[in-house]
Amino acid sequence: MILAVIGGKGGVGKSTVALSVAAELDAVCVDGDLGMADLPERRGPDLHDVLAGRAAAVEAVDESGPVALLSCGRTLAGARATEPSALRDALASVADEYGRVVVDCPAGLGRDSGAALAAADACLVVTTRDRAAMVDALRTRELARTLDAGLVAVVVNFAAEPGNERRRFGSPAVALPESRTVEAATRNGLPIGAVAPDGRAATRVREVAALVQRSASST
Repeated sequence: MILAVIGGKGGVGKSTVALSVAAELDAVCVDGDLGMADLPERRGPDLHDVLAGRAAAVEAVDESGPVALLSCGRTLAGARATEPSALRDALASVADEYGRVVVDCPAGLGRDSGAALAAADACLVVTTRDRAAMVDALRTRELARTLDAGLVAVVVNFAAEPGNERRRFGSPAVALPESRTVEAATRNGLPIGAVAPDGRAATRVREVAALVQRSASST
């Protein structure tokens, strides 16, 4: 299973959600943002190396942290040397080896986001209630629909409870409350469950992971 975590606007907490859901699913988290990587760096080859043909995807997975991670380089030269069309095969090889892959996609509707969504079996949309973020998230959801990446749920960040997002997106909605736990997870590049496993935010992340598992088992 390959799950794409998408959001039209940057700064909505997408990377923290991707890392946290990957931890709950015991999945490999792939930093798919070739130009503005946000997940923690790890030693060894990264996604830039994989998409430039310098390393095998499975070889680039680092299992030393709380989440198995295929990180992405942070140099402009590295990004320019990549071939985004190779992403589908790279993700497939990781999924063949590990079973589950969660891809932290770049914000927006560009080529990189499309490449990850085209490879994905399903997706999560992450947004806030900011008007611009919501509009962009709905556009991203339409791109996912076009590429046949079924929407599992919408995660509404910095919200105490879901509102009308279920109706607007046509999927389950889970609210992820703003908290010191989420702030600490984001600041330290850790999954939410590793910071406060019994907290409210971690409970919501487990709810999202359960929706993903249910979706995977029904296909």
